[in-house]
Amino acid sequence: MTNSKSLLSTLVSKVKYLNTKYESFLERTFPNFYQLYSTFIKGFRVFFSEVKEIRRIKMNMAHKNIKFNQLPYREMERLRQFRRDVMKVIPIGILSLPPFFNYLVFVLMYLFPRQLLMRHFWTMKQQAEFLGTYHNMRKKAYAEVVDGLKNLSNVLSDPELRKQMLDLCKKVHEGCHPDIAELKAVKTLFVDHPFGIQQLKAQQVKALSRVLFLTPHLPSLLLRYRLQSHLLELHLLDQAMLQLGVKELTDEEVAVACYIRGLDSVHLNTMACRLWLNQWLALSSSLKGKTG
Repeated sequence: MTNSKSLLSTLVSKVKYLNTKYESFLERTFPNFYQLYSTFIKGFRVFFSEVKEIRRIKMNMAHKNIKFNQLPYREMERLRQFRRDVMKVIPIGILSLPPFFNYLVFVLMYLFPRQLLMRHFWTMKQQAEFLGTYHNMRKKAYAEVVDGLKNLSNVLSDPELRKQMLDLCKKVHEGCHPDIAELKAVKTLFVDHPFGIQQLKAQQVKALSRVLFLTPHLPSLLLRYRLQSHLLELHLLDQAMLQLGVKELTDEEVAVACYIRGLDSVHLNTMACRLWLNQWLALSSSLKGKTG
């Protein structure tokens, strides 16, 4: 038994040594390929570690009968992000099922890493580049959303609310950030007519979906349901974050939280991100958990 353990230990050490030599060879001879290779290996390790953590959270929820909205912020955010990651790789998994198609999948993953690879398999340079690309894509929808709000504001019967909404739209168009008090003053308009999700036109719902990185290519009924569910999930995350406190978040967690809520945190410093996130939570805490 001792000899078997000793042999296994020697074998493992030998494999590790050969792997180290192989990686050194790749780094010296094919630096570009080595970068992709090392990123892929690290990505797999992080992903499997994430799978273990998600499994632990799920088992704990089942054992203690805990619901999603009862989880602490970090576990809630992990589940949210993991679901999005899994949804991204499902098409790749299906595509690789037919014989020999896995080779095609590898080529596609190499050519289109932003569209087909999870964040775990992006290099640091790719992360900054891809997040910037995604933000530019949703930024194009911002103008459409604000224009839609402006058009709907013109039909408001209350002159004071109409003026407040038109002033807000003008301020945003000019690149100014609205005050929290200004936003709170018009929040009741978004509960029902004319700005509630169920009352918005399909084109406006599609624009809002693009802002939140949700596919707009779905039937109107499903689009509204998905958008409403996503907004409710964000609100639950806000409540959990309030309990934890923004000051307890790492700089990376703050950047991620700001980004998924619509801010281009890639090009902002940490202090600006923390200030913005605190303002977001100040508004979110004044809203009810039911959207639309």
